[in-house]
Amino acid sequence: MLVCMTRLTRRTAAEMEPKQAELFGQMAEGRNVEDGLIGGPFDGWGLNPSIGRRIWQLGGAIRNKPSIDRRYIELAILVTGQLWQAQFEWWAHETMARDAGLPEAVIQAIKVGDEPAFEDDGDETAWRLCTALHRDKRVDDATYAAAVAIHGEEGVADLIHTLGYYVLVCMTLNTFEVQLPAGALPPFPA
Repeated sequence: MLVCMTRLTRRTAAEMEPKQAELFGQMAEGRNVEDGLIGGPFDGWGLNPSIGRRIWQLGGAIRNKPSIDRRYIELAILVTGQLWQAQFEWWAHETMARDAGLPEAVIQAIKVGDEPAFEDDGDETAWRLCTALHRDKRVDDATYAAAVAIHGEEGVADLIHTLGYYVLVCMTLNTFEVQLPAGALPPFPA
């Protein structure tokens, strides 16, 4: 799957600094890479390997080692992607959220910025926490207590870490204008 970038210079591994090429190779492993681009936020992170490596590792920990069910992590990612109108982020995670068990109605409500009708208390408390933190830059006592009651303090921390990390992802995608793969439909109006 070729992903075109409109702002980053396409470079082969031979044109990169050695540490850039090393990180590029690690991030590209297992991915369909063409012509010196990985796609997603990875190419932007590869510009400064000492920072990019840490960002990439943090993402791996958030995605692969959360203390709470994956569906709540994906919910937090979708809330952030919708807030930033990050086309690539939403495109990449909508299917992951569905596969993690997030109901279609919840996904579609988040996509258009509506409050979903929840059937799962975990979905609802995660959504309320994530939405409050993004919108108000704080979480009120009742929202916090409800989230801790369902997800525990560690789970709440995982949700917060996910929000912060995916703001960085969305900023990277939007700034470098990472395009969707050929044939993919934009999830948000242009």
